[in-house]
Amino acid sequence: MTDDPAATADFPERTVHRRRLLLVLLVPLFMALIAVSVINVALTAIGHSLDATSEGLQWVISGYALSFGVLLVPAGRLGDATGRRRILIVGVSIFTLGSLLSGLAPSVEVLNAARVLQGIGSGLLNPQTVALIQQHFRGQARAEAFALLGTTVAVATAIGPVIGGLLIQVLGEDVGWRWMFFMNVPIGVIAVVGALLWIPDDRVRGRRVDLDPVGTVLLTLAILGVMLPFLERGVNPLIWLCIPAGLLVLALWWSWEHRYKRAGRPPMVDPEIFAGAAFRNGIIIVSVYFLGATSVWIIVPLFLQMHLHHTAFEASLLGLPSSIAAAFSSQIAGRYVLTLGRRLVIYGFMVSFTGLLGVALLVGFVESGAVPFWVLAVPLTLMGVSQGMTISPNQTLTLNSVDPRFGGVAGGVLQLGQRLGAAVGTALIPGVIFSLTESGTAWQEAFIIALVIIMALTLAAMLVSVRDRARERSAPGAR
Repeated sequence: MTDDPAATADFPERTVHRRRLLLVLLVPLFMALIAVSVINVALTAIGHSLDATSEGLQWVISGYALSFGVLLVPAGRLGDATGRRRILIVGVSIFTLGSLLSGLAPSVEVLNAARVLQGIGSGLLNPQTVALIQQHFRGQARAEAFALLGTTVAVATAIGPVIGGLLIQVLGEDVGWRWMFFMNVPIGVIAVVGALLWIPDDRVRGRRVDLDPVGTVLLTLAILGVMLPFLERGVNPLIWLCIPAGLLVLALWWSWEHRYKRAGRPPMVDPEIFAGAAFRNGIIIVSVYFLGATSVWIIVPLFLQMHLHHTAFEASLLGLPSSIAAAFSSQIAGRYVLTLGRRLVIYGFMVSFTGLLGVALLVGFVESGAVPFWVLAVPLTLMGVSQGMTISPNQTLTLNSVDPRFGGVAGGVLQLGQRLGAAVGTALIPGVIFSLTESGTAWQEAFIIALVIIMALTLAAMLVSVRDRARERSAPGAR
C-alpha cells in the first residue's frame, strides 16, 4: 500500500487529549444527524410557509441525501491524503453556512440549494470522524469510542423530531422550522473552534498530492446513478435506467482503480482494502440491515397516521423508547464487542427479529382497539436494543481489519453502504405497502407483508454475520 503522511504522522500520545478529541468529533456529527431526523416533522410547516409543491418538498430531503452520499468516499480519500482535521473543519463550516442559508431561505428553491450545501458539509465531515477515531484510538478504547458514536446517533435520532415539533409548537410554523436550522449555527462555530484547539494538525506539506480525479468522477457518477431513482419518486419511469448505467460506471471505476495502482499511483480507493473478508462482510451486513431496518420507522408512522388516523406527534413518540434503548445498548456493546466479536452482532439480529415479530403479532390487536397503539413501543424498543448491538459493533469489527492509514476511505465506504441500503429500503418497503393497499389489500395485511420482508432481510444479514463468525473462529488465537 502507498504511504500516507496524513495518517502516519507522529503525534505523541500525550499531545492528544482523547476525551476532548472525541467531544469535538461527536458534536458536529450530532448536529448533522439532527438535521436529518428533524426535517421529517418540518415538511408540512415548510410547505405552508414557502407555498412549496410536493416535488419541491421532496428535494428538501433528496438533495441532502444525494450530496451527502456521493461525497462520502471521495471525502474520506481527501482527508486520508491531505489531512483529516482540515477537511473536517471545511465540512463543518460548509454545513454551518448551509444551515444559516436554510433558515433564511425565502423560497423552496433557495432552501433546496442550502440543503445541498448541508449535505456537502455532512459528506465531508462524516468520514473524518470515523478516520480520526481509527487513528487516535486503539483496542478497547476504540470500541468504546465507536459505542459513544452509536449513542450519539441514537440520541440525535430520538430528540430531533421532538425538538422540531417543539419549535413549531412554540414559535409557530414559519419561525419554528427556520430555527431548526438556525440552532446549528452556534454549534457549528463552537465545533470549528474546538477542532482547531483539540485535533492535532495533520496537514500534508511539501509534496504534491495525487487525488485520482478520474476515479473520483467515475465513483461519483456511479453512486449518483444508483441512488437517484430511489430518491426521485413520481417522475418518468425511464429514470430507473440510471441504475444499470450506474452499475456499468461502477465497473469502469473498479477497473480504473486497479489500473491506476498498477501504474504506481495511489488510487482513490485502494482495492487492497477489500481483500479482507471481515471488511467485505461488514459492508454487506450493514447494507442489508439498513435496507430493512430503516424502513420500520417509516411504515409504522404510515400505518398509525394514514390508517388509524393518529397524529404525527403520537406516531413520533413511539420511537423514543427505542432510541433510548439504542443509546444504552451501544454503550454496553462497546464493552464486550472485542470479547464476543461477531457473536454480539448475531445476537443483535436475533433481538431485531424478535422485535419485528412482536410488532407483527400485536398490530391486529392495535387495529381492532383491543390494546392502545403505544403498546407497539414495547417490541419497537427491542429494535433499539438491536441497533446498539449491531451498528457500532459491526463498525468496530469491520474497521479493525483495515490499516488506519486508509481509515477515511474505509469509513466512507462503510457509511456509503448504510446510505445506499437506507435509500433503497425507504423507497422499496413503503412502496410495497402503497402498491398493495392501492390494489385492494387490507392495510393490516399489507403492513404485515412489509414486516415479513424486513424480517427476511434481517435474517439475511444475520446469515452473513454467522459466516463471518466462522471466519473469526478459524483465525489464529480465536475463542
